Amino acid sequence: MNEPVLVKRHGAIVVWTLNNPSARNPISEPETIEALEAAIATAEADPEVRVAILTGAGPAFSSGGNIKHMRDRAGMFGGGPADLRPGYRHGIQRIPKALYDCEIPTIAAVNGPAIGAGCDLALMCDMRIAADKAVFAESFVKVGLIPGDGGAWLLPRAIGMARASEMAFTGDAIDAATALEWGLVSRVVPGEELLATALALAARVAVNPPHVLRMTKRLIREGQHQRLESLLELSAAMQAIAHTTEDHHEAVAAMLDKRPPRFTGR
Repeated sequence: MNEPVLVKRHGAIVVWTLNNPSARNPISEPETIEALEAAIATAEADPEVRVAILTGAGPAFSSGGNIKHMRDRAGMFGGGPADLRPGYRHGIQRIPKALYDCEIPTIAAVNGPAIGAGCDLALMCDMRIAADKAVFAESFVKVGLIPGDGGAWLLPRAIGMARASEMAFTGDAIDAATALEWGLVSRVVPGEELLATALALAARVAVNPPHVLRMTKRLIREGQHQRLESLLELSAAMQAIAHTTEDHHEAVAAMLDKRPPRFTGR
């Protein structure tokens, strides 16, 4: 088997590529789950990494669960309910937890079909760019299943309850133009420009102070479920930290001096 997730550094940017193109990059195999979880943890622990891009090898972004394994009741799809429940909890559900807790800003560069859990995988990222040939489907109902990896939580937050319900109840795919109109992605580009566009966006993010990026992402995450008063209290505490960093003082000095800042992550 090929290395399930390819990792490539571009300075402060890391690119994770799902690498099982012959099977359309499913994410239900233990090897892929472990490799992606490890790649996220490695980037999270590296203060030099400021942005991560997730994409797929070949024509597909991700087909989600392995349909052949579902048919054969193999891998995480084997056994009875007592086996399947921990199979999900200790298997594919590790991916949304890892990406949600990752404080590095993430970009999904959706190069092709993002189907079922593959659609949800794109939603797990903070920003999403699609190739013009990409399609998205919350298609679990088509195989007699429910969104088992967080899609019922992620999709309504991305596109609203009505459109999320339409996608989940019909299982029908939407094209890249519709995904853009609905706010599922922020831009659509020709396929040959996808990675370059994602890298350019990542570079615009990566020029900013790394600690502030991580704290800002944490505040956005916490703001999804906290009361305003609680978030303001957390913001005050994080702002107190930010005010004492060398990067803050450098940012202010550079702005007043009308020169590019030089951030060190301190």
